[in-house]
Amino acid sequence: MTFLTAHKILIDHELKEDCFIEILETGFIGGIFNCDTLSPNALIQDLGDVILTPGLFDLQVNGGGGILLNDKPDLEGIKTVLQAHQKTGTTSLLPTLITDSFDIMQQMADAVEEAHVKGLTGIRGIHFEGPYLNAEKKGVHSASLIRGFEEKFLDLVKSRNLETILVTLAPECVSSDYLAELVKAGVIVSAGHSNASYEQTAFALKKGVSAFTHLFNAMPPFLSREPGIVGAALEDRESYCSFIADGHHIHPATLSVALAAKGTGKSILVSDAMPCVSNNEQDFQLYGESISVKNGRCINKAGTLAGSAIALSDAVHFCVENGLADLDTAIGMASGNPAKLMKLDGLIGSIRPGLQAEFSICSADGKFQEALTTF
Repeated sequence: MTFLTAHKILIDHELKEDCFIEILETGFIGGIFNCDTLSPNALIQDLGDVILTPGLFDLQVNGGGGILLNDKPDLEGIKTVLQAHQKTGTTSLLPTLITDSFDIMQQMADAVEEAHVKGLTGIRGIHFEGPYLNAEKKGVHSASLIRGFEEKFLDLVKSRNLETILVTLAPECVSSDYLAELVKAGVIVSAGHSNASYEQTAFALKKGVSAFTHLFNAMPPFLSREPGIVGAALEDRESYCSFIADGHHIHPATLSVALAAKGTGKSILVSDAMPCVSNNEQDFQLYGESISVKNGRCINKAGTLAGSAIALSDAVHFCVENGLADLDTAIGMASGNPAKLMKLDGLIGSIRPGLQAEFSICSADGKFQEALTTF
């Protein structure tokens, strides 16, 4: 076994010094010790003057390392994207497939199942962002591929060993019976790319919607007499809301108000990352259309945002730098909270005995280094 230490370690929402984490040969945390209880013969790996935090868990990763998962929905594509994000501090992620044909959805599910069966550390399931969306709020999703729910999709999620499944859908476009079937099958249902009214959203929450995908984006505005989906999301105390904290998808002031209304315990940071993350060639193709990366924004020819150019660690840094959250809180929104939503908090999301040993490393200047997942 190995004992891991650093200048400071984030444990139970507190930055602690002189702590040593026991890493078992199984890859799990055996215990947490202080210096006076550690054996003098212990094998110690000292990371030095850094902050060791729970591993970041990104629920929305469309690509990275030059790969868009829609174009390469196979095990090699998943591995490339995972490695690209591990370089930026993310330890776990959900490979995300934006609206596409059922054939591509099936290929992606097969690849994630293969990754799960082969024990590819860091792949925690799959996120289908679409195609069951409202075309009026499609963003850059292909209107020709957006459609109503298919019974064969329910068969797909029931028949695959995918660990966890997150589906973003427009609740006003789905029957309550189908929504109930998805929840019964263990799918985590998130509302997004939606034009739902406040009343429609409140009804969907009662039927099993438990999250909202990149709140404010691809949704009608929150108005005084028409709170809509945003108002229902911020009012609800049980569901989670995800945010793309890059300074482009949501203004810092708006994010500040949203965090205060929703509470940081129910807020999640995501990257919505595209192929440009950890890749020298920034521009890429989406549905055969050129997407340019300019001033930190991924945009198509019409100027519509097409995912983001950030990694999850950038979102954490953005929140801290802009005074939206302290490091502990921002880490919680990028680690513990997504683990709780996906019902994986008994495996990842914090540093405590019995959990998997995967860590993010933050330097003294607040920047993240490559994730630590092997010892």
